[in-house]
Amino acid sequence: MLRYFTAGESHGKSLTAIIEGIPSGLNLLEEDINHELARRQKGYGRGRRMEIEKDEVEITSGVRLGKTLGSPITLVIRNRDWENWKKLMSVYPLEKGESEQFNRPRPGHADLTGALKYNQTDIRNIIERSSARETTSRVAAGAVVKRFLSEFGIQVMSYVLEVGSVKAEVPDLPLEEIFSWAEDSELRCPDKIAELKMKDKINEAREKGDSVGGVFEIVIRGIPPGIGSFMQWDLKLDGRIAQAVMSIQAIKGVEIGIGFQAARLPGSQVQDEIFYDHGKSRFYHKTNRAGGIEGGMSNGEEIIVRAAMKPIATLYSPLQSVNVSTKEAELATVERSDICRVPSASIIAEAAVAIEIGRALVEKFGGDSLGETRRNYQGYIDQLTHF
Repeated sequence: MLRYFTAGESHGKSLTAIIEGIPSGLNLLEEDINHELARRQKGYGRGRRMEIEKDEVEITSGVRLGKTLGSPITLVIRNRDWENWKKLMSVYPLEKGESEQFNRPRPGHADLTGALKYNQTDIRNIIERSSARETTSRVAAGAVVKRFLSEFGIQVMSYVLEVGSVKAEVPDLPLEEIFSWAEDSELRCPDKIAELKMKDKINEAREKGDSVGGVFEIVIRGIPPGIGSFMQWDLKLDGRIAQAVMSIQAIKGVEIGIGFQAARLPGSQVQDEIFYDHGKSRFYHKTNRAGGIEGGMSNGEEIIVRAAMKPIATLYSPLQSVNVSTKEAELATVERSDICRVPSASIIAEAAVAIEIGRALVEKFGGDSLGETRRNYQGYIDQLTHF
């Protein structure tokens, strides 16, 4: 079974991810992970924290001489900003009067509900873990799984479709070209004209002390049919992907394929007709409204996932709140934050989706070593060819 855990606080010493279930024999270097961490840090509208941090991983277990051992892999990312927070984030008690109380919760964050749940009057004890900084660990874990998936020709890509009220027109080009355009864009947007308008929206929000959200799309290609299962609710691939993406901070909606549009169309315009290619000995669909998943299983087409991200809840022009200590009305606390995090959220979602695809792949094909997993995988591909 492939699984992972993360640990660490936003301004603590470090962030950690432990990933278990990667077979032995996979080539893996810290550079593979650092590439993904650098992608997460980019994006127009990011805040000053990204000027401080240069996220780099240290692999402290599970890899020897450039190859995985089959044992748990531990990934550690140091927080450079820790130097400025040593006292406030110390594991030792502070002298009376040294601590700074965070007691004005921000609407839209985990602040108030978390404080109530964990009985914490200093909301700093909530925001440090609920912060989106935690996703650095997830991207690191996802980078390991992406490296594993690449052994089977599976790619995970993303790009931004909307920021605020500005929508991009995705060019009718091969996916590799669209992705290349997104990689070269500060907003990961393949539409250069829309990107300029998106930047204007972000600048306008910055001037007002506001924030903006948006929509991004993830495409997974190279997955054979039959990954996932209809046998139990928690094995359905679309359900697992939706949960993983929805768990990312500020994500408020997930759809697969044409998603909500399917509810507004007759069935004849929603279902994807089935054809057979005798030359390639494979079934295929000429359309992909299902987004590559039918009955909780991959159907051999590209998996298409879209997610809606709300505007970041920390505002430089703060909203009304209540001081949890005095119960008096006050403005919410202002923490250093971004104006728009949609581009980086798309990278985080790539990692989240890759992990779910990897989990389903390991469940189906098993294997303690990469060679064993490959043999099992190839046997299944041969079975599909001779079906």
